[in-house]
Amino acid sequence: MNMKGRFAAVLPAGGLGKRMGGNIPKQLMVLGGKPVYRYSLETFLSMDEIAEVVMAVPADWKDHFEKEIFGDNASELIRAKMKIVVGGAERWQSVENGVKALTSNAEFVLVHDVARPFISKEIIRDVCETLVTKGSCLVAKPAVDTIKIAKDGCVQQTIDRNTVWMAQTPQAASIALLKKLYGRIAAEPLNFTPTDEASILEYFGESVYIVNGNNLNDKLTTPEDFEIFASRAK
Repeated sequence: MNMKGRFAAVLPAGGLGKRMGGNIPKQLMVLGGKPVYRYSLETFLSMDEIAEVVMAVPADWKDHFEKEIFGDNASELIRAKMKIVVGGAERWQSVENGVKALTSNAEFVLVHDVARPFISKEIIRDVCETLVTKGSCLVAKPAVDTIKIAKDGCVQQTIDRNTVWMAQTPQAASIALLKKLYGRIAAEPLNFTPTDEASILEYFGESVYIVNGNNLNDKLTTPEDFEIFASRAK
């Protein structure tokens, strides 16, 4: 099956990562000698399956990203396949801006958080194959701990962990489908704030399939995570 150029990637990089502390967005912090966002960006750019990559960034940092990415040392790959847009007020709106900025002939889009720097090409290819053979999907890993539902510090219920999956990214769908759903949201705004693409797809009754993730694809969130990830980057 020829997968070349059938997919695009949108990388939301708009969150300021307040849990990391400091004034620099976590995606710009240096990890193993380069900014966090460069890891996943370079992975997607290097793949023949990916026709283009759009990164959605905070408005105040757009100039910084453009200079850093499209500077004198920018590769031909970056100049040919890469675009930067301003993100929205919420993560899902940043993704919407990215999806609407796509200009290639790609059929599908993979949305990936740059705070997950060690996404593998194998997982990306699994997502691409699932998109073509089944439909919309997300990367997730099974819960290994017992899951409790609690209220006011008191356990209310225990969930069967065999049915619980920890969502990761990429999360992916056809570009046409996402654009259609964004149009429906514009006509009738949601009564909740989606935390990911899967929750939008679920809300509109779309099936979302699971692609197995792993611990290497975990999200960089806290200063402690940064120390762990730094050892992986060496």
